[in-house]
Amino acid sequence: MKLPNRLRGCVQGLAVTVAIHGLGGVAAESANPTPATVPGYEFRPGSIDGTGKWFMGREIAHYMSHQGAMWLEREEREEEEQPNELIRLLDLKPGQSVADIGAGSGYFTWRMAHKVAPAGRVFANDLQPEMLTILRTNMGRHQATNVVAVQGSSTNVNLPAASLDLALLVDVYHECDHPKEIIASLCEALKDGGRLVLVEYRGEDRWIPIKPLHKMTADQVVREMSIHPLAQVSTNRLSRQHVLIFRRMDRAHGSKARL
Repeated sequence: MKLPNRLRGCVQGLAVTVAIHGLGGVAAESANPTPATVPGYEFRPGSIDGTGKWFMGREIAHYMSHQGAMWLEREEREEEEQPNELIRLLDLKPGQSVADIGAGSGYFTWRMAHKVAPAGRVFANDLQPEMLTILRTNMGRHQATNVVAVQGSSTNVNLPAASLDLALLVDVYHECDHPKEIIASLCEALKDGGRLVLVEYRGEDRWIPIKPLHKMTADQVVREMSIHPLAQVSTNRLSRQHVLIFRRMDRAHGSKARL
């Protein structure tokens, strides 16, 4: 059968691709998200705690104002969130360059800073300048001198490209009003093989006393990360939260960095 010129060219192109890369190369290429397949946002009536903006079936929650900063420093947080255990799981090393995204009052920032000191540094990133003012005060109190405060936007963390060994988001991602863009900007800021760590209250457990929109299931987090150049490494549990760790894929080869 004689094929139209346009169709014949497509078939020939596919044959060349298979000959050079094999069928696996075709499958790997099609697995990468394209503008046509990357999901967008929906706007529809939402709950009292939500924004009415939906992403991949999840309503995005309202973010916490700087006026709630004292809640971030509550004494019960030691028991509820096990901060020392989380820091252990991060396996930070002296000299590393890391980021605390949505750092708030700096509850985790100073802990990270002590682990990467003296040569390493922490970028403390937040949307609200008022939060960064509170954070700077707390860094002085905890003698964390290797912290750089950075104001990000809702779509960009404003950090140097390929500069981070690790980025941490604790109870933050579910409140990002542009989750697709903010994770994309973090993927740009991570080095090849750099780790992205998302900590979220477990949406699978109804007993956890957090509003539903401020919790996420592990499956939902993994689904949303799947559109980015990230490879899942592990899922851990704290007393009430998931700790989901991903690695930035290798830019040069378009493949997953070594785990």
